[in-house]
Amino acid sequence: MSIEVGSKVQGKVTGITNFGAFVELPDGKTGLVHISEVADNYVKDINEHLKVGDVVEVKVMNVEADGKIGLSIRKAKPQPEKPERPHRPRRDNNRSNDRNDRQTKENFEQKMARFLKDSDERLATLKRATESKRGGRGARRG
Repeated sequence: MSIEVGSKVQGKVTGITNFGAFVELPDGKTGLVHISEVADNYVKDINEHLKVGDVVEVKVMNVEADGKIGLSIRKAKPQPEKPERPHRPRRDNNRSNDRNDRQTKENFEQKMARFLKDSDERLATLKRATESKRGGRGARRG
């Protein structure tokens, strides 16, 4: 039996590392289940989910040219179907869109005017503070 990407097969856990688990597949080949593919939630310690000798169903995610096989336990489980969102018709009311655009522009212009005013005030304060300190340490001594 050849291992094909997308197929689901039974395998036996033969080794556990801090980054995943090695699973022996029916044809004698070994693949790796990365720790991120063990469960749907965050897995801090893989030993809480798997033990050597466990028989697990895995999905073949990829087969590399050098023979490495990527597996997933998480994707082998049947996924619950997402409920379809009800279709809501879009409003196509040009009058309300024009009103919203006008309010947005006014708000932007008001914000811009306030920003410029604040900026000018800050620059003036900074300029006053630096002009009074010119001359610094080597200034007149009298």
